[in-house]
Amino acid sequence: MRGFGADELLDCYARGVFPMAEGRDDPRIFLLDPDERGILPLDEFHIPRSLKKSVRQDIYDVTINLRFEDVVDGCAQSAPGREETWINSDIRRLYLDLHQIGHAHSIECWQGETLVGGLYGVTFGAAFFGESMFSIQRDASKIALVHLIARLREGQYKLLDTQFMTEHLEQFNGQTIPRLDYKKALKNALKTRGNFFALPLEITGAQALQSSTQMS
Repeated sequence: MRGFGADELLDCYARGVFPMAEGRDDPRIFLLDPDERGILPLDEFHIPRSLKKSVRQDIYDVTINLRFEDVVDGCAQSAPGREETWINSDIRRLYLDLHQIGHAHSIECWQGETLVGGLYGVTFGAAFFGESMFSIQRDASKIALVHLIARLREGQYKLLDTQFMTEHLEQFNGQTIPRLDYKKALKNALKTRGNFFALPLEITGAQALQSSTQMS
């Protein structure tokens, strides 16, 4: 998409549309504005009991923005049940550019020196647009999600957009809402600015659980 850069992509998010490609090797980029949108209500986030145990035990080391590029590349890789992905080279470049100007963040899970999972997304106003996650070890992306929720809640975010709803997200009380309701929620979220770094860069699983489940 010639002439389409980070600023133009942020404008798209502000209008409620987001980019995708048909496949990792397809050079084209499409802008989507689906009839229904997936969201994770920040005040109604549900953590399954077994996952709470894994988070509390700190089975992985969790970092913020340490390897953004590697997280994007992990999300772009094929995996069982996800043979094709939508992150092509142009989309990859756009998110790396957004990261450089402070509008995209990653959360990484580590087992020793090995990156075993994580997620990344875009922040604008008090909205966080979750883009993709990956996991090569048990619960890694789910643990990253719990840490993300903790940061968004502490940072006074109003909206966590997941684009589409999946079985993976439904277990966390993910919901689907009509486009009009989404646009209203987005407009409200863009009136203020969330602070992604309201929590320290390194927190324990117990701290993440407290922030992600406490009553507001």
